[in-house]
Amino acid sequence: MSMKSDVYFIRINSKDSETRLVGFKKILRKLASNFVFKKDEFVPIKLTIGDSACVYNLSPFLVKALVSEIRNKGAKPFLFDTCVIYNGKRQNAVDHLNLAQSKGFGHSRVGAPFIIADGIFGQDGREYSLDEALIKTIKVPSFVGMLDSLVVCSHVTGHIISGFAAGIKNVAMGMSARPTKQVQHSSLKPSIIKKKCTGCGCCVLVCPVKAITLKDNKSVIDQNVCVGCGECIAACKFDAVYINWHEDSLVFCKRMNIVANFILSKFKQKLFFNFAFDITKGCDCESDKSAKMIFDNCGIFFSTDVLSLDKATADVISNCQKTHHPQEAIYEQMFSHAAEIGLGNLEYNLIEI
Repeated sequence: MSMKSDVYFIRINSKDSETRLVGFKKILRKLASNFVFKKDEFVPIKLTIGDSACVYNLSPFLVKALVSEIRNKGAKPFLFDTCVIYNGKRQNAVDHLNLAQSKGFGHSRVGAPFIIADGIFGQDGREYSLDEALIKTIKVPSFVGMLDSLVVCSHVTGHIISGFAAGIKNVAMGMSARPTKQVQHSSLKPSIIKKKCTGCGCCVLVCPVKAITLKDNKSVIDQNVCVGCGECIAACKFDAVYINWHEDSLVFCKRMNIVANFILSKFKQKLFFNFAFDITKGCDCESDKSAKMIFDNCGIFFSTDVLSLDKATADVISNCQKTHHPQEAIYEQMFSHAAEIGLGNLEYNLIEI
C-alpha cells in the first residue's frame, strides 16, 4: 500500500464522560457515510471490558452511542470479546459475561448482546494454517470469514511488552482463541532474578500453565512449560521477573501483526476507533484504579486502516506531551513490520474534526 490513509481525529482532553460522549457523537455524525451496512446484517463490535480491577476501560455510554448508530442503519450489531490466557474473570465465558454485566455492558444498558466468541473455555473456533516462519497455525472465532463487516473499538494504553496497545493488539490478541494468544506470546520466556524474589508465591498462583514452582523459597520457571503469557510479570510486586525485551519483544510484535493481518483479510469492511483517554502504563488486563497515566487525555481517532490509525494515535499523543515513550523504538519497529506485510499504510492524512 502506498497511498496515504485518512485518519479522523477529534481532540478531547476532558475527564468528563458527557464531554467525551458529545465528542464521540460528533465524530459519528461526521463519519455517517462510512457506515454502510446491508439490512439486517450482523455487525460485530470488538472491544475489551478490561479485567475486574480495571476502571479505565472503554465506557459503556460510548459503546451505546455506536450501537445506536449501527442499528439506525438497519443492521444488527453485537459486542464481542474472547477468553484470556491468564487467571481472572475473563478466562471463561461465564465469568466474563457476568463481569460484562457488572461493568455496564449488559443488553439493557448498551442495546446489543455481548458474546464471548471463542466459547466457554476459549477453545472454540476455526483453525487455519499460515505459511509464516513465526506462526504456523491460527485459531479464530468461527464467524471470522462469515461476516462482511467489523468494527473495532480500542482503548489506547501502554503495554508491558510492545509499549503501545491499540487497534492492532485489539484484533491480534482479542480476536484469536486462547491457543493462538499463547502462540503469540510464546517467544517471551521470563526468568526469575533470585536476589529480588521474596518467595511470596504470587507468580505461582497466577501462572495459567503451572510452569512456576517454589524451590528453596525462590520461584523457578520451567522454560519447557512456560507459554510466555507475562502474567507473572504483572503479579510480581518486587520486579523479580525478568524478560529479555530487546531480543523477544519484536518477535511478539511481529506475531501480532501477522495474526491481525490474517484476521482482517477475512472482512470486506473494517472500521476502527481508538479512544485515547486514561492512557495507563499497562493495558486493561492489568491496570487498576491506582494505575499510572503515561500520557494526557487526547481524543478519539477513526480510520479504515488499522496501521495508519495506530501510527497517527501514537504520533499525536507523543506530540501532545513532547515526550518520548521509553519503548517507542519497539512499537515503531512494529509499525514498520506491519507496513512491510501489507497490514496498512505508515503514511496518513490527519483530518481534525
